[in-house]
Amino acid sequence: MSYHHILVAVDLTKDSHKVLERAIVIAERNNGAKISIMHTLEPLGFAYGGDIPMDLTSIQDQLDEHAKQRLAEIATPHIDKADQHVVVGMPDTEIHRFADEHNVDLIVVGSHGRHGFALLLGSTSTGVLHGAQCDVLAVRVGKKGESSDE
Repeated sequence: MSYHHILVAVDLTKDSHKVLERAIVIAERNNGAKISIMHTLEPLGFAYGGDIPMDLTSIQDQLDEHAKQRLAEIATPHIDKADQHVVVGMPDTEIHRFADEHNVDLIVVGSHGRHGFALLLGSTSTGVLHGAQCDVLAVRVGKKGESSDE
């Protein structure tokens, strides 16, 4: 099987570079397959519920801008700006939507060790795996007992 379009879904932690590096190797082995990279921001309304009587638009915009800058740091020079995407929504849903709309044939995600089935993949990776219409590669990141957050 050869891949033509690879989607790298990252969480913007320091381990995101490892996930991208794995995708780059796969792309090179597949005649320079296209790589897109994305990060999904959960809407603040989900995080805080509808109980806060305030406009969170400016805060969401700031988070979006910060995520775009961080994604560019990770992706540049490997991925063109036009193929760097920050979207707002639930991660697994947005990853599936993007993959379907852009004919992605491989999704590459990072996998942090957790507990239960999520121990194997992580909750986002598990959600991506279960709903994907294409192949999914979960790249093991972080070491046991090591935090992947910056």
